[in-house]
Amino acid sequence: MQEDPGASVAAMQAAGGGKQSDVVVVGAGVVGLACALALAEAGRGVRVVDAGTIGCGSSHGNCGTLTPSHALPLAAPGQVFRAMRWMLTPDAPLYLKPRVDPGLWSWLLRFAGNCNHARMMRSGAARAALLQASRREFPEWLARHGIECDFAETGTDHVFRDERALDEYRRDLAWLAELGIASEVIDGATYLRDEPALREGVVGVARYPGDASLRPDRYVDGLARAFREAGGTIDEEREVLGIEQGGSGLRLETSRGPLHCGDVVLAVGAWSPKVARRLRVPLLSRVMQPGKGYSITYERPALVPKRPLTLQERSVCVSTWSSGYRLGSTMEFSGYDQALTRRRLDALERAAREYLHEGVGPVKQEEWYGWRPMTVDDVPVLGPVPGRPRQWLATGHGMLGVSMSIATAHLLADLVTGKAPSIDPAPYRLERFA
Repeated sequence: MQEDPGASVAAMQAAGGGKQSDVVVVGAGVVGLACALALAEAGRGVRVVDAGTIGCGSSHGNCGTLTPSHALPLAAPGQVFRAMRWMLTPDAPLYLKPRVDPGLWSWLLRFAGNCNHARMMRSGAARAALLQASRREFPEWLARHGIECDFAETGTDHVFRDERALDEYRRDLAWLAELGIASEVIDGATYLRDEPALREGVVGVARYPGDASLRPDRYVDGLARAFREAGGTIDEEREVLGIEQGGSGLRLETSRGPLHCGDVVLAVGAWSPKVARRLRVPLLSRVMQPGKGYSITYERPALVPKRPLTLQERSVCVSTWSSGYRLGSTMEFSGYDQALTRRRLDALERAAREYLHEGVGPVKQEEWYGWRPMTVDDVPVLGPVPGRPRQWLATGHGMLGVSMSIATAHLLADLVTGKAPSIDPAPYRLERFA
């Protein structure tokens, strides 16, 4: 059980020296804001701080699909071989930028150790638990908080133009079925009769009827608004420089002065390795790497797909909302490289034109890149910081921060408040890597 937060705050107020909060959440992305909102709903006084601005990381430019269908992790049999094969192909869907980086190569060795069937299925079960719980809760969560974000429960389609690729993918469908993820395969000719946006040449489609979608930037804005309406405070452009344990709570040193709190939740996404080194949590920094993704947002074309699509052989996602149209994806391990690489963006448009009659929109609104927080097993890190009372982690969601946001928030809120969680927290603890 946690000690009485009111007693901790009262003691810190008596000690003085900075603003007090019951809980400070570090990170104003989708995971941090969802955790903050769940904690506020649980009756805690919560402040969110971020070194940047609300949703400035991968929460902004991702494709917004809510996908239990993505339960299988990136760490899967054959993945290391594919990555090595693509190292000399800069526009490949999965790209390792050749460079001398001991941290990356150490991470890759750990990643390779997870690329077997048994570990893949264990990771898949942990991912599926968060994905399915979040997906069930999304309609009520959005309605309760009045969040308008183009939410649609249409399912998603993975489109194939290569028969061999579709045959190989049926293995993934069988594995997903073991995890409770439903799918169906639709013949290409049948599919094209109902989907005029696609060009001829589709040999088949894998449909996931349980998936959904939303516009992620509007979802994040809605979370921020709902959190503030619940009494929460958000400090943008406030970097956390250190955390010290006190007798009655925690003292956070920040770029805008100290903060005192009873608990702190670190939800800093792809910045976790850097923050972990600064805050002396070396294990976290060793098991995470930033995975760079790209997207392009347009005004909506006249002819768009009826559902979110994955153009399977090109690993490109196509998302359509009433408010716009987005191409995205790719996974690039290039550290914190800030280049907006033209060949990666061009690959998105080239793939879209290959599959769709109107692959791009009439007006390009934004070209974007962002880093995803990738763990060596592609499973989030959720739970206490080992040996650091009242410090908590909510990171490592890879490409699924939006999809996992609600279940993550409720699990963290339960752990912080001492409530028995509805999802077993054991698979997500940092200690699994020790």
